[in-house]
Amino acid sequence: MNSNSSLVWSQKPLFLAWSSPELKHYSPIALTNSTLFEQKGSLFTLTMKNPEDIEDLFNDKEVKTIRTSLLQWYDRNQRELPWRYENESECESESDFDKERRAYGVWVSEVMLQQTRVQTVIEYYNRWMKKWPTIHHLSEASLEEVNEMWAGLGYYRRARFLSEGAKMIVAEGGGFPGTVSALRKVPGIGNYTAGAIASIAFKEVVPVVDGNVIRVLSRQKAISANPKDSLTVKKFWALAAQLVDPCRPGDFNQSLMELGAVICTPLNPDCTSCPVSAQCRALSMSKHDNSVLVTDFPTKVVKTKQRHDISSACVVEILETKDESEEKQPNSVFLLVKRPDEGLLAGLWEFPSIILKEEANLTARRKATDSFLKKSFNLDPKKNCSIVLREDVGEFVHVFSHIRLRIHVELLILRLKGRTNDWFEKQDKGTITWKCVESNALSSMGLTSGVRKVYTMVQKFKQKELTTSSISTRKRTNSKKQRCS
Repeated sequence: MNSNSSLVWSQKPLFLAWSSPELKHYSPIALTNSTLFEQKGSLFTLTMKNPEDIEDLFNDKEVKTIRTSLLQWYDRNQRELPWRYENESECESESDFDKERRAYGVWVSEVMLQQTRVQTVIEYYNRWMKKWPTIHHLSEASLEEVNEMWAGLGYYRRARFLSEGAKMIVAEGGGFPGTVSALRKVPGIGNYTAGAIASIAFKEVVPVVDGNVIRVLSRQKAISANPKDSLTVKKFWALAAQLVDPCRPGDFNQSLMELGAVICTPLNPDCTSCPVSAQCRALSMSKHDNSVLVTDFPTKVVKTKQRHDISSACVVEILETKDESEEKQPNSVFLLVKRPDEGLLAGLWEFPSIILKEEANLTARRKATDSFLKKSFNLDPKKNCSIVLREDVGEFVHVFSHIRLRIHVELLILRLKGRTNDWFEKQDKGTITWKCVESNALSSMGLTSGVRKVYTMVQKFKQKELTTSSISTRKRTNSKKQRCS
């Protein structure tokens, strides 16, 4: 075969998975830098510039063996997960409503599983589905309710996309999208999630590629190229498309992901238990060369250096004006600020915080905080409030995927010179969205893990102060009794 020849397949394993719209949608999925897909009628043409490119594919025997071995292994060993059915035969007779409900469950689970461990997701998934069992229920929920339910899972942008996507699907009234091309139009649904929903819920013969699949395929083919490189990613999609089983696409895709999750793991793969170890090129190489390890694949990519930021968080507790005729403690509220609708932790609530340009001492932090409180909330100890307590509670480091944030925590208890409602009503809300929340409501809100850490530190400090104060009072009382006796 010369370098300009073309191979044309009809109904071959590599292309059986693709219908015309999906091939067009996945046009970036090419085998190598020099390989192109073309569609001509019902045929798919693979134009080869380099004859060696075909060696990067699985041959027909390998495809058949891998499909059979993986599905048999999956049927025997799949984990019992709340969003998973035993096999696709269960949904053969499903109604459209059942399929849409199943698709919704797959969607929610796949979004939750991004960057999050399965065991953590199970509890969140069960609570979510109990509160919003269908996409119609979710579409009626506010973003704040969704964020509260999501609190603790991190990467809150995922929750916002679920909310926006549900509202869009229901508003359009056409039912849950059942194809990859239609699913990709929903906010937050990318190639992987679209492939998962379409194949698992609607049996569309399309592949999925996530971190687990990349790891399995890179070892099967001993691919040493950078797995983050766009051309390499296209190659993984092409290999996955070649393998996906036309009769059980959803089960096969799940089996491939399951293999990467429980057998072909990053550090200690259990090659002796792997159902496709006979086809694994990385394992074969390691047996013949002690310097080659299965874990050399995929190639380790140097992570982007984390940004180091410094923040000063001030927990502002506002006491109502104390009535001298009452002995009970005055009620109090906490000041919360809503983050911008775009960017990190978009739309979530936190205590008043400021980002510092550099590490600063307590005096400098307090000066910056005072300026922010005065400008944003008209809280000025010289005019409309008095300081009851102000303490530096401590600090901790909170790590995001790309940011290492050092947070200095301060507690500031203020008593207003007047009624809280009067102060609140006089405020110019401006560009900052904020509110006052009572302590019991604060503890039940869906706060981020970072904000909860801040609140926990403050509560522990207040409890310690209360205990110390109680001990001191008892000592003074006992001393007085002893003198009297």
